[in-house]
Amino acid sequence: MTTTAPVTSGTVAVPDGTLYYEVRGSGPLVALVGAPMDSGPFGALAELLATDYTVLCPDPRGHGRSTVIDAEQDSTPELRADDLARVITHIGQGPAVVLGSSGGAITGLALAIARPELVSTLIAHEPPLRELLDNRAELTALTDEMIAVYNSGDPIGAMRKFGEMTGLSMPEEMLEQIFGGERDPRAIASDDFFYRHELHPTSGWQPSLDALRATPARIVIGIGDQSADLFCDRTSRALGAELDIEPTLFPGGHAGFMEQPEAFAERVREVIEAN
Repeated sequence: MTTTAPVTSGTVAVPDGTLYYEVRGSGPLVALVGAPMDSGPFGALAELLATDYTVLCPDPRGHGRSTVIDAEQDSTPELRADDLARVITHIGQGPAVVLGSSGGAITGLALAIARPELVSTLIAHEPPLRELLDNRAELTALTDEMIAVYNSGDPIGAMRKFGEMTGLSMPEEMLEQIFGGERDPRAIASDDFFYRHELHPTSGWQPSLDALRATPARIVIGIGDQSADLFCDRTSRALGAELDIEPTLFPGGHAGFMEQPEAFAERVREVIEAN
């Protein structure tokens, strides 16, 4: 019989906005963090982990139900790390195991540098750190092109370029369904925020490798077992090489926690228990 863990939602005020979060389950604290993705796609994984853990799922600033007063301010990893620190402190059950996906992995790395006392283990799953790659200049130019296409009023074309660069493409029919026709105003606002104020500051982030080597937080670098040779596979392995950390394979691809939530949850438990 499948049971559903009750979900408690709340908000935390920050100097320039309000952060929304959800909490499920009981036990040691695990935070599931995305960027630009909000808490919604983590739902299945959160349900599975909530049998053993208190699972925190926040919406990052500018996405989902989290708001910002100044929509023109860039969403940097340091700013999002401060946001996450405020939410973890508000919950009051830290330190947390932080599982960050994509841009959320970069948020987690920034948190491990700035507030390591709040992080017992960081699982950085496929952080898109383009500055660690030899062809970073080419990738920066491609990102500029992607943003220009979006700003021209062509969100589908921007997503095509995103897929070409990262290998995370989707069928044309799905692109049309998600990004064509009438769209939810909140989804449009989220896209605007991502392309205009989050994409470059996140993928172009240059972490202090010395600070990451020195942090007392345990860092695990996760890679999807179906991500071989894709952009985030290369960035994750480059980070592992810099930190002398052998990456850990997780089920699925970049979004393995959505594709194979049961297997992904089992791997998360294995990683936590190996500490």
